Amino acid sequence: MPEYLSPGVYVEEFEIGSKPIEGVSTSTAGFLGETERGPTKPRLVTGWLNFQRLYGSYFTVSGRTPYLPYAVEGFFSNGGKRCYIGRITPSDAGLASHKLTSGGADALTVEALGEGAWGNNIALIVETGTFSTTSNPLFKLRLFYWKKGLPSVLGDPDADSTIAAPTIKEVFDDLSVDSESPDYYENKVNGISSLIVLSQESGDSGDLPDGPGTVTPFATQGTAGTTPLTDSDYKRDSVADDVPGQRKGLTAFKEIDEISIVYVPDANSVAGLVQSVITHCETLKDRFAIVDADDGSSIISTLNPRNSFETKYAAFYYPWIKIVDPLTQLQKAIPPGGHIAGIYARSDVERGVHKAPANEKVTGATDLEFTITRGEQDILNPRGVNCIRFFPGRGIRVWGARTLSSDPLWKYVNVRRLFIYMEESIDEGTQWVVFEPNNEKLWGRVKASITEFLTNIWRDGALMGTKAEEAFFVKCDRTTMTQYDIDNGRLICVIGVAPVKPAEFVIFRIAQWAGGSSVAE
Repeated sequence: MPEYLSPGVYVEEFEIGSKPIEGVSTSTAGFLGETERGPTKPRLVTGWLNFQRLYGSYFTVSGRTPYLPYAVEGFFSNGGKRCYIGRITPSDAGLASHKLTSGGADALTVEALGEGAWGNNIALIVETGTFSTTSNPLFKLRLFYWKKGLPSVLGDPDADSTIAAPTIKEVFDDLSVDSESPDYYENKVNGISSLIVLSQESGDSGDLPDGPGTVTPFATQGTAGTTPLTDSDYKRDSVADDVPGQRKGLTAFKEIDEISIVYVPDANSVAGLVQSVITHCETLKDRFAIVDADDGSSIISTLNPRNSFETKYAAFYYPWIKIVDPLTQLQKAIPPGGHIAGIYARSDVERGVHKAPANEKVTGATDLEFTITRGEQDILNPRGVNCIRFFPGRGIRVWGARTLSSDPLWKYVNVRRLFIYMEESIDEGTQWVVFEPNNEKLWGRVKASITEFLTNIWRDGALMGTKAEEAFFVKCDRTTMTQYDIDNGRLICVIGVAPVKPAEFVIFRIAQWAGGSSVAE
């Protein structure tokens, strides 16, 4: 209670009624996989060009072409707007780095933005800053990156036209080593450069680096790693990896609350990875996994993913789709999950998370690895296999909306994702309740907040019923908690909702009718 110590008029503010619950985003995806270059700690990208700037484009490694760039482009081309990229490298991959010197001593350290041999293709030039003065010494840093490797004769491509043009060029002028200066190098380089991080490491003086103006490759070479990628490379859940601010892979995704869709292209090719992704979603309960069939899965009788992955937090899609490969301009079969994730995002924005992400066109797909007939889908659909099919005049479409759960309550993708949306929104929108006095007044406010939120969901068409009372109920009173619960600090609210289900089987019953006779009701 306020304390009043002298006479006078006092005005107080207080809160009554419900607090609004804002719906969380359902269309932000998290992708894990190999990229040409870039950071290994997850970053948000908001478009295909943004991805290319930070992670590069299509590339080959050891004679194969990783699928992540295709998945990300498919995501954005099908309506996705935001996704986090978790770049995966072998655990023994090394980081390329270089020391900038001052008077022969180490001054600052330049590191490639992420592990891998790609950092060996970076060269730099240190020069005097354009507006450098004796009282305010500044330096300039020019960076060059060649995707296919450093030129055989290394020189300044800005001054020598015979030097191959770099894939990426970055210029950072008038950098200061004074942390109080607005031109401090950490503020002007780190987080902005798509190639490097500049820092003062142990043994570095932090002095202004010399500017000899010569092109210099990184002295410490990065390494691609010698071992094939494993499930642990994707999870990164060891004690050494699970460090705040340094987490990578699925462990880092735990910190990103915005992610609601998780996808790893061709996860079946890594033993145990699909189950790790599903476990990640089941543990957090605020995201949903997309799983691809194996490449070349042509034997319908053996295709039953529920035998291996029984879960309500994932959906399985078959077959692979074909696209025009930008590298070869020929058709290429790729996993469909990136395109499916974009369709999820597009459907969420245009119709809502309650709409099944099916009967939707797969933008960018030119063909299918296998043509699926209705008879084949009759076998696959009850097994939780969501088919992608071609329909004359309508193109290639997603023709299934089932989860990998055999529980009939959770067999539809949109029902599971709707509950994820409601649970996460209520969780985030009622954090103010914690440590409030646990009495009838608080119970009434909680009930009012949730009722208002669910009413809006019902009005959007996500719940059954011609009126709100038929669509949901909210109870928060002495019928939902005992005195023992109250004494132990528990507030228990019981919520029931009636979600809409997709019209999966549309049946028109037609009979002959003798015109003019009465019609049977």
